[in-house]
Amino acid sequence: MQRAKMNLTQEQLAELIGVTRKTINTIENGKFIPSTIIAIKMARALQLPVEELFILN
Repeated sequence: MQRAKMNLTQEQLAELIGVTRKTINTIENGKFIPSTIIAIKMARALQLPVEELFILN
């Protein structure tokens, strides 16, 4: 949701953090749990704390 609020496409976010669009897609769909490094990069790019992007189960 934050990505959409910032008017970023999956491709744009992927480029910002150095991953593929497919990686962003699988993270958003809950099919892939990102590494700590990717999670931190996503949080920084989306200007949110990691805890707000990812829910630990």
